Amino acid sequence: MSTSAPESEPHSQRLLVTLCTYNERENIEVLLPEIRKYLPNAHILVVDDNSPDGTGDYVRKQQQHDPALHLLQRAGKLGLGTATVAAFNFAINQQYDWMINLDADFSHPPRYLPDLVAASAANDVVIGSRYVPGGSIEGWGPVRHFMSRGINVYARCLLGLKTKDNSGAFRCYRVSKLAEVDWSKSRAKGYAFQEELMFRLKQAGCRFAEVPIHFEERRFGQTKINWKEVVIAGLVLWRIRIESLFDR
Repeated sequence: MSTSAPESEPHSQRLLVTLCTYNERENIEVLLPEIRKYLPNAHILVVDDNSPDGTGDYVRKQQQHDPALHLLQRAGKLGLGTATVAAFNFAINQQYDWMINLDADFSHPPRYLPDLVAASAANDVVIGSRYVPGGSIEGWGPVRHFMSRGINVYARCLLGLKTKDNSGAFRCYRVSKLAEVDWSKSRAKGYAFQEELMFRLKQAGCRFAEVPIHFEERRFGQTKINWKEVVIAGLVLWRIRIESLFDR
């Protein structure tokens, strides 16, 4: 498709949906058809960190009858941040117009994908948000709520972000804006990367929007978020803020 379509019609442009995986075989078997259900014309990229459970092998088999399914198999568990940057680089190099990222564990229900696409017409980054009116979370205890709310307040205050949900990965990006950022300068490798990403895109002058989603607990496997990740995220974000002051 032509990359010269007007910005008001994102649905007519080239769209890439990306999934960063590590041991998500059970989820991804069901998730790929769900994505196709809601975005039948999109391409899908799976960035897999050599999952021992065979996630990459499953995707490779599906590629035999799905030419719009792509696999980037990495050598090992290198972290969510670098996996997301690898997806960015793929989208930029392959000249997609839009890229949507979502978690591969069904915590980001694919039924919201059309909402993100629709809202992208007038924006550069659209967030599937748990923390705007109409958004909600299912299956969390008070500790998990506290960690998520806390890191979001911290990120807004420290990095000057205006958006409510800066720690979630369910987002639609204008690829041309991703290309304006030097992602080799990214500091965060894990949980803090989502907040750093928002800060870098804010510096690039992006327009942001949030659409409400109902966040669901993963269907299979265990969450990789813990207190250690949150503490490390806080320290990394502080470092990013200090370095940005010196960059000026």
